[in-house]
Amino acid sequence: MLRSLFAPGSIAVIGASGDSSKVGHVVLENLLKSGFSGDIYPVNPKEDSILGVRCFRTVSDIPGSPDIAVICVRSDLVPGVVRECAGKSIGFAIIISGGFSETGEKGRKLEQELLGIASETGIRIIGPNTVGVYFPEAKVNTTLTPADRLWFPEPGTLSFISQSGALGLLTMDTMGSRGIGIRHFVNLGNRTDLSESELMEYLLEDPGTRSIAIYIESVKDGKAFLATLKRVSEVKPVVVLKSGTTPESARAAALHTGAMASDNAVFGGVLRQFGAVRAENETQLIDFARALACSPPMKGNRVAIVTTAGGVGVITADRIASSRKGLVLATFSTETRNKIREAIVDIGSVENPIDLTAEGSVSAIDRVLKILSESGEADAAIVYALPQTPKMGMDVVDAVEKHFRGRMTIVVGTVGSRLSDVLSREFEKREIPCYSSTERVVSSLEALHTYGSWRQGGEIHES
Repeated sequence: MLRSLFAPGSIAVIGASGDSSKVGHVVLENLLKSGFSGDIYPVNPKEDSILGVRCFRTVSDIPGSPDIAVICVRSDLVPGVVRECAGKSIGFAIIISGGFSETGEKGRKLEQELLGIASETGIRIIGPNTVGVYFPEAKVNTTLTPADRLWFPEPGTLSFISQSGALGLLTMDTMGSRGIGIRHFVNLGNRTDLSESELMEYLLEDPGTRSIAIYIESVKDGKAFLATLKRVSEVKPVVVLKSGTTPESARAAALHTGAMASDNAVFGGVLRQFGAVRAENETQLIDFARALACSPPMKGNRVAIVTTAGGVGVITADRIASSRKGLVLATFSTETRNKIREAIVDIGSVENPIDLTAEGSVSAIDRVLKILSESGEADAAIVYALPQTPKMGMDVVDAVEKHFRGRMTIVVGTVGSRLSDVLSREFEKREIPCYSSTERVVSSLEALHTYGSWRQGGEIHES
């Protein structure tokens, strides 16, 4: 049902403009620059062509029936335009225009009118008050931000549904800068019609989506959301960032998208029950979804740490020992310690954390990961690939990749900038999530443990 939204053959931009400062210009330009191979129909009664593309005076002048209409006109004109689109058998209206329920009673009435048109005609609406959608593999970019002001991510396996447009765009900018790919981005805006539940249903069946990240300020239909969440979580991991968790922020959420927030404590408990992993901020939202898209979830709770920097290992050990999600430091048998001793330099430590010291090499990391995996004494390994030491080269990515999708879950960390940034991007290119702090490393591993435990019928108790 939603396939022509995610893989359209033709798109109309209604309210396209020759003025580069107007949203209708930016949307059309982004669509053209994205390399979209289908037909594009700008609509503006005062223009013959925009950006070299023939312009149509009205929706009815467009030949055929585009799959999507992106609407960038004044709010009071939107209902009439949507009705025209429905009469043209256009399947989806992405309404960029603001001025609806987020502005008060007058806007709420306009929004109700839109919902009535959708119910009457069958056209589906994203928005209003949305920043658009971004599907890099399908080469569809209908967002309202100029391409030179945002680092749009390359194609990936993580799909992102956001109720906030600005947060979604800024988060994608960060993803692009780190080399993290994205499968789909949809900003729901005021979510008049198409909901997060319907999008999740589609993504459940989408073979290119391996995890789903959702930012919401409220739930439109709690029953449908939870039923869908459980079905999806049984197959694919879902990470949820929920704002509006205090009375003050709940009021802000209502002003932002015109929706009321739900009780935070109840919502958190329900998420755990139905298999979703909860994020506390936008960084965790993408960190967790990225880890769950690429790594097998943990089958147990025992964690080994492998590092060339002792202090980093000790800080990580502290975080593991104080984990509220049930992680524990793995204990090694005498046989395993002896094998590790033979694999690393004499001055290194064979306890947990395994400290290779500044003399640690790529080959030592390779051997230690092999020993840990074969021992069965750790369910996960945290590997700090720290390129600042002389014997640690970029080929550490090859060494980690050999063991990444084996019996033991692996999470990688780099600390620092310069070479670490280059190394991190290389890990991400191989679909090996790489994190820049001990906190992010451990919290991402906790997400893998939380989801793994739920899938196995366990329960996470937070202390």
